[in-house]
Amino acid sequence: MINVGGRTLSLDDFSEIVFNNEKIDVNTETLEKMEAGFHFLMDFSDQKLIYGINTGFGPMAQYKVSADNVLQLQYNLIRSHSSGSGKYLSPEQVRALMLARLNSLAQGYSGVHTDVAVILKALINHHITPCIFEHGGVGASGDLIQLAHLALVLIGEGEVLVNGKPRPTGEVFKQYNITPLTIRIREGIAVLNGTSAMTGIGLLNIIHAKKLLQYAVILSAMTNEVVEAYDDHFSFELNNVKKHRGQNKVAAMLRNLLNGSKLIRSRSEHLYNPENIRHDVFEDKVQEYYSLRCVTQVLGPVWDTIEQAEKIVVDELNSVNDNPIIDHENHNIYHGGNFHGDYVSLEMDKLKTAITKLSMLSERQLNYLLNNKLNEKFPPFVNLGVLGLNFGMQGMQFTATSTVAENQTLSFPMYVHSIPNNNDNQDIVSMGCNAALMTRKVIDNTFEVLAIQLMTVLQAIDYAECAEKLSPATREMYSAIRKIFPKFVDDQPRYRELEQIVAHIRQQPVVFSDTLLREKAFIH
Repeated sequence: MINVGGRTLSLDDFSEIVFNNEKIDVNTETLEKMEAGFHFLMDFSDQKLIYGINTGFGPMAQYKVSADNVLQLQYNLIRSHSSGSGKYLSPEQVRALMLARLNSLAQGYSGVHTDVAVILKALINHHITPCIFEHGGVGASGDLIQLAHLALVLIGEGEVLVNGKPRPTGEVFKQYNITPLTIRIREGIAVLNGTSAMTGIGLLNIIHAKKLLQYAVILSAMTNEVVEAYDDHFSFELNNVKKHRGQNKVAAMLRNLLNGSKLIRSRSEHLYNPENIRHDVFEDKVQEYYSLRCVTQVLGPVWDTIEQAEKIVVDELNSVNDNPIIDHENHNIYHGGNFHGDYVSLEMDKLKTAITKLSMLSERQLNYLLNNKLNEKFPPFVNLGVLGLNFGMQGMQFTATSTVAENQTLSFPMYVHSIPNNNDNQDIVSMGCNAALMTRKVIDNTFEVLAIQLMTVLQAIDYAECAEKLSPATREMYSAIRKIFPKFVDDQPRYRELEQIVAHIRQQPVVFSDTLLREKAFIH
């Protein structure tokens, strides 16, 4: 069981809770701190003008709310802002959102009653998923719309998903013996004002991006193997003189993966051999195309971008991000804008750009394998059947190309796409949740592109009959995927096999005995 509150949650903690269904608890010290903040706010706000306690919200804050209506004000906020549209967020995204909101409120600076933490804990542990829509939040004043739908469920209204089916919240709460939240003072605005939707989705994106990077390195290694590339472009000596951490990490992964390969060639044994320099024209390429030779330089920045995004978004996960901040220790309340999602928005834009570039590298490596005029090793489209009669991977290339094109368009940044709203009270906003959701779309697309490349690499390996010459690590990958995607010669619809491979590489951990395990930062 993982404690939420009173400690810093790591990405590994987050992953264990969201993906592996680890139970959570909120310890006594955390509840006591929340209780202290709640009682301080109750006392401090008496006979004082406090935003969101006895005033309206946003541009309506100039209007005082009577003491008789302060609790109804919170209910009105929740119900009026439960106005999302589009598809529901996925159960894992909602689970991530709830965990992020709980962790922020558990810091004890929001002045909410402890019942909020108790109900969120119950929802997470019982796998009850509030129905929250994708569209709505602009990422300043927090993810207002998405979090309003969460708050609506907390007060026992709206709908939740149980076993994939929407049901009335009140009915499900009775089944699980959960008491709906009763508003005490500011539980509405405290739940709504926060970056928890973009943060939760952003953390999921980072976890998936790490897996994509692993597969991109693996596929780059296998592609270099099957075309019998030279070894110096991923050597320690070449990469070490370029002082970027990511580049050197990717180079180390390639060396680990390709250790023991009988296909990768040594430049010193071939092109540095005096026998080979007697020719005026060389049949062997002196240097490979960039998509093969520059893997460390292309994927290195992706590594660095993911690492930076993890640092920033994990910091946001462990931050207090509502307004105002209730500081019972210093006996004061501070008004500001910690709900502004610029940190997450910028990192998501950088992440989706990096993953788009990763998909572009995959598409170029795929094209190299499919274009016989480039590789001069394989039949067109790695067609193992009769040329002219059969088509090999020709149809699949169209899907990969169009999907990468979509990624390129989706990579336009949301961070610089602010639109003022809320009577211009919110005159500059982050669009952080949009950025996170678009990044997720780029990630989903990229799993599809890599799956198509993986199918093609396996067909190329079988055409070359070189499976036994692969390194132990890449042969393990070859064998694992061939169990769900057998070698094919005749033309058949491949979309179901593509679905299976996408599901496999998304869900299965990437583990290679004693090879890739040295790069534990990317093992999940």
